[in-house]
Amino acid sequence: DEHGFITIKGRAKRFAKIAGEMVSLGQVENLADTAWPNARHAAIIVPDPKKGEQVILVSEAQNATREALSKAAKEKGIATIMVPKTVLTVAEIPLLGSGKINYPAVEALVKAEIERV
Repeated sequence: DEHGFITIKGRAKRFAKIAGEMVSLGQVENLADTAWPNARHAAIIVPDPKKGEQVILVSEAQNATREALSKAAKEKGIATIMVPKTVLTVAEIPLLGSGKINYPAVEALVKAEIERV
């Protein structure tokens, strides 16, 4: 700003705090990779009035469902808290010029979808 200060908007680390438990968004994406290895996935956080935050998985896998992800987690011995509350399928996840996932654009996409519903 005009005083030389930098303001950080967003998270420096990719974790959600759900009912007091820390959930790694990277691990959620890794779980999705085991269920649908040929698709791109992005996990983001939205506020949850009961648990503080909730994870939403955005996936390019058109057959992606919470039920299938829950089954994959159970088979791998992964805790249920790692399974996102919502799985949203999209034709294409927004990317940066570097080819990495554009998480602010994914968040905007999810917010638009939530408002639409």
